Amino acid sequence: MWEAIRGWFDPRELRSVGSRPDYRFSLANERTFLAWLRTGLALIAGGLAAAQFLPRLPLAHLREVIAVALLLLGATVAVRAVDHWARTERAIRLDEELPASRFPAVLALVVALGALLLVVAVLVRGLG
Repeated sequence: MWEAIRGWFDPRELRSVGSRPDYRFSLANERTFLAWLRTGLALIAGGLAAAQFLPRLPLAHLREVIAVALLLLGATVAVRAVDHWARTERAIRLDEELPASRFPAVLALVVALGALLLVVAVLVRGLG
């Protein structure tokens, strides 16, 4: 694990494997990384907004749970983004199949579940 993390910060190591790819593929990989990073930042901003602006919800500390969940999810997305970028760049340089990932599906399910829980909270507050 530490070897992978060290590789994120050492571009010379990444460039030492395989052959130089067509720059368009590396730039596309970088754009995908930046899109994931924006997603992580949006989740973090949502967590901060929940902590600051959500009114007290019917369940004790629900607002704080929502905020912390969004902040942790944003941090996870950011870390996952850099790991996926490095693994994809390595695969491109080695002319291998791109790494498969379940993370987008898991993230979508977690966000959808969170939205459903918020709908329930809003309905409980509105009807109660």
